[in-house]
Amino acid sequence: MSKHARARSRTPRRLALTATVGLLTFTAGWVYSLQDDRAITPQARTASDDRPPAQDRADRSTQREAPAAPAAGPTELPGLSAATRARIPADSRQVLLVAGTSKDSSEGTATLYTRPDTGSPWTSAGSWPARNGAKGWAADRKYGDLSSPVGVYSLTDAGGLLPAPPGTKLPYDRDNSFVPSGRGVNGESLAGSFDYVVAIDFNRKRGTSPLDQTKPEGPAKGGNIWLHVDHDGPSQGCVGIPKEGMQKVLQTLDPAAKPVIVMGPAGF
Repeated sequence: MSKHARARSRTPRRLALTATVGLLTFTAGWVYSLQDDRAITPQARTASDDRPPAQDRADRSTQREAPAAPAAGPTELPGLSAATRARIPADSRQVLLVAGTSKDSSEGTATLYTRPDTGSPWTSAGSWPARNGAKGWAADRKYGDLSSPVGVYSLTDAGGLLPAPPGTKLPYDRDNSFVPSGRGVNGESLAGSFDYVVAIDFNRKRGTSPLDQTKPEGPAKGGNIWLHVDHDGPSQGCVGIPKEGMQKVLQTLDPAAKPVIVMGPAGF
C-alpha cells in the first residue's frame, strides 16, 4: 500500500478517536455539573444570591410596612393645658371633662373618663353634648354674670327629684324641692332639669345636699353650680347634659375613685 493510501486510511480513525474523546469529556463535565448542583444546599444558594426566595421577599416586604396605629385609648386627658392637667388630683380615677366650644360659647362636650388605677391610661366611658353659662366661661366668676367657673372641682354629693338610678354610689338626696322656678335664659321651660343633679364643689360645703345654700367663699362668687339635666338652652352657670348622660354619670361616679369635673373652654 502506498504512503498516501495509508495516510487516508488513518484519517477516519483519528477523527473517530477525536470525537470519542470529546464526547467523553462533555459527558464527564455534564455529570460533574449535576453533582455540583446537588451539593449546593438551599442555604448556600441564598447566600450566593442577593435576592432571597420569593416567599422570603414577600415576608420582608411586609416587615417594611409601617406598623399599625395603636388602639384608641388616651394615656392623657385630651385638650387640656399642662397647668390644668396638673390640678387634677393624682389619686383621681374618674374625670368628667367638660370642654366648651370657646371662651364665650355656651355649648361644648362632656366626656366621662375612668381608669382602674392611677398608673393606667384614661378611657372614655361616655360622651354627650353639653351646655354651660350663657356668657361662656370665667376664671373669676361673679354672682349673676351668667358664666360657668373654669377649673377642677370635686364631685361629692348628688340628689334630685327622681330616685337615684340603680348603682348610684354618691350620697343622694331625693327631695321634692328639686324643682326649678321661672324659665331659662332664652325663655325655655326648665321642667325636669333637676330630676338628677350632681353638685359641683364650687363655693359650697362638701358632704351636704346640693340644696345647701352655704357659700364658704362668700356670696359674691355665687354658688349652687350643678351638673344637671339639659333643658335645651344655656344656663346661669351650671352644666347641663342629656338625661341619659346624667343617669350614666350617677351610675359610674364612685367616692372611692375621687371623681372630679374639669371644666372650661377648649384648650384651657
